[in-house]
Amino acid sequence: METILRVKNVVKKFGNKVAVNNISFDVKRGEVFSLLGPNGAGKTTLMSMIAGITEPTEGEIEVLKGDPRKPSIRAKIGYCPQDPVVYDSLTGFENLMFYAGLYGLSGREAKRKCEELLELVGLKEYKRKKVQTYSGGMKKRLNFAIALVGEPELLMLDEPTTGMDPRVRRSVWELIEKLKKEGKTIILATHYMEEADFLSDRIAIMDLGRKIAEGTPEELKRKYGPKAVIHIELTELKPEVIERIRQNASEERVIVEENSLRVHVNDPDEAIPKIVSELIRYKCKLNSLRVIRPTLEDVFLRLTGRRLIE
Repeated sequence: METILRVKNVVKKFGNKVAVNNISFDVKRGEVFSLLGPNGAGKTTLMSMIAGITEPTEGEIEVLKGDPRKPSIRAKIGYCPQDPVVYDSLTGFENLMFYAGLYGLSGREAKRKCEELLELVGLKEYKRKKVQTYSGGMKKRLNFAIALVGEPELLMLDEPTTGMDPRVRRSVWELIEKLKKEGKTIILATHYMEEADFLSDRIAIMDLGRKIAEGTPEELKRKYGPKAVIHIELTELKPEVIERIRQNASEERVIVEENSLRVHVNDPDEAIPKIVSELIRYKCKLNSLRVIRPTLEDVFLRLTGRRLIE
């Protein structure tokens, strides 16, 4: 399969700060390749270099066998940045027509293309509304449509669903899946582990400017995830019981969320009786306890000692 993107030993420095530290990977045509990591991991900086907007301090980036800073290559890249590049005083349709003009489309062809894209992102009924009346999620979807105006060979999405409610987020996932089925190559930067898991063919996990792991979602979970995860739901989570349960966890790995715990263990059959005993001791009301498969959140915790989203 053709390599559409090659990133080799890329470093980006801002003064003394290293934002991207010696990162390398390749992306094949038709893949959804995700950069997964927390805010501040260097994902946006790396995306801007791949899009040809900024220049690496060191290393090489090759898109479609060329330099992404060249206009001929940049014209084949659709970049959807984290903050929408839309004009509030224009309608959704006018925004798209403006960008269509930048790609040399005009007249009937431009109108047809813009109508198609508005329907694709679910904004057709709002096309005559000024963008200042759009919700944040609608602006994000319009931003998505703008990235597709030039029919790019490489589509880059930087945190495309941040701030969206779960229903709208799922609709964007369906759109990304549709584009993937059409053969589009997509680079997705996200801090949502479920999003990366659901959409990606391969993932590069990033932290503090470095790539710390790469592989398919299943490869990453198999290689770096815990052997098992016990998910515990309680009516009330008492701080003192967390520390007791942590002593029964593999490498003391425990993820705490409101009144639930995700406990990494080597042997659930051995760990569960001890955990239940501690819950009884501290008079914690147990709503549910089940053994589940590891997630990318568990992988990140195992690799860094921290949660993906704090």
